[in-house]
Amino acid sequence: MLEVDNINVWYGVTEVLRRVSFSVPKNAIVALLGGNGSGKTTVLNTVSGMIAPRSGAVRFLGRDIAGCGAHEVVRAGMIQVPQGREVFASMTVRDNLEMGAATRRGGAAIRRDIDEVFTLFPRLGEKRHALAGALSGGEQQQVAIGRALMARPQLLLMDEPSVGLSPVVVQSMIDTIKLLHRERGLTILIVEQNVGVAAAVASTAHILKDGEIVFSGDAPRLINDRNVLASYLGR
Repeated sequence: MLEVDNINVWYGVTEVLRRVSFSVPKNAIVALLGGNGSGKTTVLNTVSGMIAPRSGAVRFLGRDIAGCGAHEVVRAGMIQVPQGREVFASMTVRDNLEMGAATRRGGAAIRRDIDEVFTLFPRLGEKRHALAGALSGGEQQQVAIGRALMARPQLLLMDEPSVGLSPVVVQSMIDTIKLLHRERGLTILIVEQNVGVAAAVASTAHILKDGEIVFSGDAPRLINDRNVLASYLGR
């Protein structure tokens, strides 16, 4: 579904991604791991159209979208759940979800999808009229995921969804990711520092260090590979 082919990205005079290549098969969950400053978020922002690579290709469903605007990528069917959630704090939960459907038409279908989000996240249903900025971190993460689902994506990009959340909330988020993959057939690319989260949900993992892919392998086995963890993630 997604093929990142030898992309190079620069911020001014600094090269932040070098020859990064990986693929995300349809119906798979793929994890991209790395420490702070490794380039993980830059990869997602490049894939989602927020940043244009200096060279290389990003192919989604066979189409090279490198350099396309983020709005074009959304319309093509790829949605990013940003790091830090970035909800519209002064808007209600329901209004945040409606913003996720900005590229769609058909009020009845949108209302049905909002009801489905409230079924997926009952707590949001209870707080549908509350301001998103007043919610807990876990509830805001649910809003961010629900808002992304409102665009009916084929590929969901998740940027460190576990950051800042308690272990109990992280486990709930893991269960949600598995549910979306199993019951909705979503293809997911998840960026994480938390190796446990990646191992719990993904089939394949790639480790990014200093802007380069330095390891690719089986995600569930990665958590037990002390040599890899020590060499590339400092664990």
